[in-house]
Amino acid sequence: MIFRQFTHDDLGCASYLVGDDDAGVAAVIDPRLEIDEYLAYARYVSVDIEHVLETHNHADHVSGHGRLAAATGATIHIHREAGAGYEHEPFEDGWELELGCVRIRALHTPGHRPEHTAFALVDRARGDEPWAVLTGDSLFVGDIARPDLAVDRDEGARGIFRSLHGKLLGLAPETEVWPGHLGGSLCGGPGMDMKVSSTIGFEARHNELLAEDDEDRFVKRATEALAPQPPNFQAIVDINRGELETGTVEPLPLAPRQVEQRRRDGALIVDVRTALQFDEAHIPGAVAITALHAGFGTKLAWVADRDQEIVLVGRDDEEARRAARLATAVGVRKIAGFLAGGMTVWRTESRETASIERLDVHALYERTHNDGNVQILDVREQDEWDEQHIPGSVHVPYHDIHSLPEQIDPQRPVAAICASGQRSAVAASLLARYGAEEVLHVVGGGVGTWARAGHPVQDGH
Repeated sequence: MIFRQFTHDDLGCASYLVGDDDAGVAAVIDPRLEIDEYLAYARYVSVDIEHVLETHNHADHVSGHGRLAAATGATIHIHREAGAGYEHEPFEDGWELELGCVRIRALHTPGHRPEHTAFALVDRARGDEPWAVLTGDSLFVGDIARPDLAVDRDEGARGIFRSLHGKLLGLAPETEVWPGHLGGSLCGGPGMDMKVSSTIGFEARHNELLAEDDEDRFVKRATEALAPQPPNFQAIVDINRGELETGTVEPLPLAPRQVEQRRRDGALIVDVRTALQFDEAHIPGAVAITALHAGFGTKLAWVADRDQEIVLVGRDDEEARRAARLATAVGVRKIAGFLAGGMTVWRTESRETASIERLDVHALYERTHNDGNVQILDVREQDEWDEQHIPGSVHVPYHDIHSLPEQIDPQRPVAAICASGQRSAVAASLLARYGAEEVLHVVGGGVGTWARAGHPVQDGH
């Protein structure tokens, strides 16, 4: 039996290739948009990819099922309730697919979405019972899927509860759990682990939500701390459910003069270098979203208008091209191009640049203690703000900054702070873009660092 997990670290997604090398056949489950790894691995182990299985219509990333079917001739399978508009073979609960000695069995597990299906894996060369289950977006390591991306949140949570207790927890305790997402994905909660797998027995004993056997209490716990819904999730679902797309987006290299013209025409300039490089010098009006940390695609989807052209700026061409691939994976496709040669070329031509002042938490305290004119903008999520925040600070999550917040005076210094300095990098660039005259980027920590240093904090309740 062949079994291989592939991860997309930026989005926290996991996909799988399952097959039989003796029979020379394999299937890919929940393929990512970039399919090269599947093709290369299939060649390496000498199997043909004849089937593509989807656990559901994904809401956080664009599927590669169209590209993979075009490259291999594989048949795409998805549950009948998915409403897929492309050529496929629908299945229902209990459907089985034979791949030599491997049997894949569909376990309909609605909740995250009505069509959601997990896949139990049987290696008939060793036994007739499932040794593993691909849980998709139902059960994660340490958490469960969020219930609010397709139906009413309470309805979704009840569906997940019944799928867990009626299907998945009935599997043998030693059954391996291989989820569709790892920590960092928008499709789960704060308990998601970066660990790539678990077992049914371990999750039953240690996953707090699985220990809740009362449905009403489960629903309350599963819905009370949901993160904001990603802004483009329905658009991604529509792409994944619609006609198969097999093309690629190849961004154009642009000279500085062309970038300048695109900027004047209203394109969003997204600088994907490190926050330090951005703060030192960037194109005026650009937004800082580094592609060197996980979550680039997620942050971009929050900030970018789907109908607005985007120009990418990296350290070099390869970094910009990689960022374009990450953007495409979340359905952001209006990539006008990238600054050829990177920011170095822009500066070589002595074109206008802007900068943002950086300071650590201790310097921020001294600044605010000695200068009552400094404003503090806390750009974390609501639950973080409620737990503790700096007295007198203004709260707007970074992804909700679409103009200068009305509580912020553009003529007074404003410091953007989060928990670590990553989200505040995006926020600081947005504040500068929307007209704040003096922006301060708090780095090397955040509100927690402020509290641990003994500076005053209060809770938001």
